[in-house]
Amino acid sequence: MHDRVRIKICGITNLKDAMAAAELGVDALGFVRAPSPRQIPVDLMRAISRRLPASVVKVGVFVDAHLDDILKEADQGELDVVQLHGQESPEIAQACVSRGLRVIKAFRVRGTDILRDIQRYVDCQVTAFLLDAYVPGRAGGTGQVFDWQIARHVARRYRTILAGGLHPGNVQAALSAAAPWGVDVSSGVESRPGYKCPDLMARFVRQIRAQTKERSVNNA
Repeated sequence: MHDRVRIKICGITNLKDAMAAAELGVDALGFVRAPSPRQIPVDLMRAISRRLPASVVKVGVFVDAHLDDILKEADQGELDVVQLHGQESPEIAQACVSRGLRVIKAFRVRGTDILRDIQRYVDCQVTAFLLDAYVPGRAGGTGQVFDWQIARHVARRYRTILAGGLHPGNVQAALSAAAPWGVDVSSGVESRPGYKCPDLMARFVRQIRAQTKERSVNNA
């Protein structure tokens, strides 16, 4: 596992939750621009982005959107990163990178053949690969986990963000099992869909920091 695990809290829908997460020192916040209970208007996304400290990376989550729309909304929302969470082609990913955006390419994991899918994007200069649980008919935010050993296999080769069903009660086990570069949480720190619970967010962050601190001490 990496000495410092990056923390992304996704599905931010309001300024209050965004600022609470930022105060916890998370690395990134995700704004969903695909149809979802957590979908956020572009104007609100921009207003929140402008209030966040520069240290917090602003990530827009898109699912099979047209390239022009991705680029336009990334600019309007003042995003740093676009997360491509659908079946976007390597060409779409490369086009976003060529326009100066960092890219997270997400995959819904069904099995070990995920490595073959990732291989198609290796030359696109994406920032990281995000692994989420596969649930038929759902692009994400399901609260379901998948086999973390598959994630560990991927994380040995590529910069990997672990998602899918993480919460304060299981994130330490997930870190031990998968050794990811980063983690992504949404429903696991919510009081209801689209609204984050400050206590759950704080517990989630504490669990990660405790785990990585223990590893650093053991490796010293």
